[in-house]
Amino acid sequence: MGKPVVVSDATFEQEVLKSSTPVLVDFWAAWCGPCRMIAPVLEEIAAEKGGLIKIAKLDVDANPVSAGRFGVRAIPTMIVFKDGREAQRLLGFMPKEKLLQQLGQYMAAA
Repeated sequence: MGKPVVVSDATFEQEVLKSSTPVLVDFWAAWCGPCRMIAPVLEEIAAEKGGLIKIAKLDVDANPVSAGRFGVRAIPTMIVFKDGREAQRLLGFMPKEKLLQQLGQYMAAA
């Protein structure tokens, strides 16, 4: 049973870019309504698929360096990283089934 990992500018490289499993990073902020809507969806995915994909959360207000580095201009933005590189970018809220569909190719290859 996994749960989302909180990452920061200081831990981003170790937790995300050097991860041996694919990582979905949720770039979010406390004031963002759609971010709060997708949070429980990401928690469910982390609990169900924790060994196949890591779910990470990065607060853009507290960690502007990482958000800027990857050109995050709107939230929620979710970026899948595989082997230290951006593999896919997903914008806005989406239901769990649709999100799992998007992530399937990364989990199958893990």
